[in-house]
Amino acid sequence: MCTYTTVQAAIDGSAKGPGSTFFHVGQATVYFDHPVHAMAEHTLNIDLADPDGDPARRVAMELTAESARQLVAAIQQALAAVPEELKA
Repeated sequence: MCTYTTVQAAIDGSAKGPGSTFFHVGQATVYFDHPVHAMAEHTLNIDLADPDGDPARRVAMELTAESARQLVAAIQQALAAVPEELKA
C-alpha cells in the first residue's frame, strides 16, 4: 500500500548529472512508493532538482528502507564529526 506522503525541502547545493556536469540543486523531494528501477517492492525515493531549472536535470535515488536509514545515520555521523568552527 502506498501512502502518497511526499515531503519537500528547500536545499542549497550541487549535484552531478548526466554528462559529468554539476548543476545547482535547490529542492529535495522525498517519498516512499513503488520504485521505477530498484529491485524492491517499495523504496524511499529521493529526487534532487533545481525547481527553477531544466526538469530533466535531476538526480534520483531509490533506496530500500534499511539503506535509507543507513544513509541518514552516515550523514548524522559525518556532520557530528565536523568541528564547531566549520559549521555554518
